[in-house]
Amino acid sequence: MTQGAQQAGATTATAERVGILLVNLGTPDAPTPAALRRYLVEFLSDPRVVPLPKHIWRPLLRLVIAPLRAGKSAALYRAIWTDAGSPLAVHSAALADRVQQAMGDGVIVRHAMRYGAPHIADILRELQAAGASNIRILPLYPQQCIATTTSAADAIGDALHEMAAPGDVRIIGSYATHPAYIGALVRSVTQYLTHASIAPQRILGSFHGMPERSRAAGDPYYDQCQASVAALSAALGRPIDIGFQSRFGRARWLEPATEALLSRWAHSGIEHVAVLAPGFAADCLETLEELAIRARETFLAAGGKSFAYIPCLNASDDAVALVRALISV
Repeated sequence: MTQGAQQAGATTATAERVGILLVNLGTPDAPTPAALRRYLVEFLSDPRVVPLPKHIWRPLLRLVIAPLRAGKSAALYRAIWTDAGSPLAVHSAALADRVQQAMGDGVIVRHAMRYGAPHIADILRELQAAGASNIRILPLYPQQCIATTTSAADAIGDALHEMAAPGDVRIIGSYATHPAYIGALVRSVTQYLTHASIAPQRILGSFHGMPERSRAAGDPYYDQCQASVAALSAALGRPIDIGFQSRFGRARWLEPATEALLSRWAHSGIEHVAVLAPGFAADCLETLEELAIRARETFLAAGGKSFAYIPCLNASDDAVALVRALISV
């Protein structure tokens, strides 16, 4: 999928209303082992995420992996859970609400999750029932990746296949170097630097990792992460380093690893750092627990003095403006 829009369904009628669907990755519905087990089974059953033979992987996942990981994952989620629920769910819903307010009554804006609720198929049917025959779908993944962007397209395609006359449905592609995306990141970093009590010696852009074999097989994700950082560095006028987090399993993953890089910096005399997560549209477990808590602890334990986490765009004014620029309604 490339930057821009791709046709995902046949045009069958003149659009009476426009529907906008924002798609994010997903979240369990509660920070409990039972909820995490359900979520992990759905997430890790996706062959785009774990490309192993189903007859081998799925019994292992259901009987061993999910039960073993559910309790630990639930504890991690409890550390970042809010009174309103999962941060990813809260921010995704808030962004859809704010885009709805900006667009007005002629447009219907909803959000859905690739895994968990609300389900993509349910929301597409809801949009159709509300009279939206011109639907534009924005997966909230700036960098294209088989495990995220392509997986979302799979789920959208499956849902459309089950719908009668879905109308004109278009999927907006990746936006790794889109001016509105880079501009929003620049303003976010600049705002932090303006108000920071201690200027960071290094700024790190940390992205979700993926196995090195995926890059070798032609997945464009790594190159698009590099392109995002290069564009951000150029726009800011200072270098932004890159790291990759969220490793799983024993396979070789993309380098450099975020926590290992932060530890090396601290040991080499770097005392003040700031970290942002340019690959995430909204704060979630990977940003709030893995970066703002765990990576901070790693850096400080290695001798660092100050660690700042710069939040994702979430439902900010810049996030709303970015959606509008990408949708072009």
